[in-house]
Amino acid sequence: MSVSRIVPNISTADPAASKPFYEGVLGLDTAMDMGWIITFASPSNPMAQVSVVASATRAEPHPDISVEVADVDACHAAAQRQGYSIVYPLTDEPWGVRRFFVRDPNGAIVNVVSHNR
Repeated sequence: MSVSRIVPNISTADPAASKPFYEGVLGLDTAMDMGWIITFASPSNPMAQVSVVASATRAEPHPDISVEVADVDACHAAAQRQGYSIVYPLTDEPWGVRRFFVRDPNGAIVNVVSHNR
C-alpha cells in the first residue's frame, strides 16, 4: 500500500483559534481552511502537516489521524476482510476526497483517504 502522508487531527471547539499558534509560533502555513477543519503545513516540507477539527459540529466521529493512500478502495477491502470496525462508511465527499474511518487495534479512529483525481 502506498502512503503519501499521515496527519494528526486535533479536536477543538474553534479551529480558527489555532491559527496564531500554528502560524505565528511554529511558522506553518494554512494549507486548507474549510471552517470546520484547518490543515497547517510546513513551508519547507509540505507533507509535514497537522489538522485541527471542530468535530462537535460534524455528524461523523472524530478521526485521530488521517492517512492518505493511493488506493482507498483496496484499504477498505483489506480492513473489512481482516474484520476491523468501519466507523464511517466509504464515502465520496463533496470536497474531492474518497474516505472511510476505521478503528485500529488501539481504539484510535483512522481516516483513510484518497484525493479524487
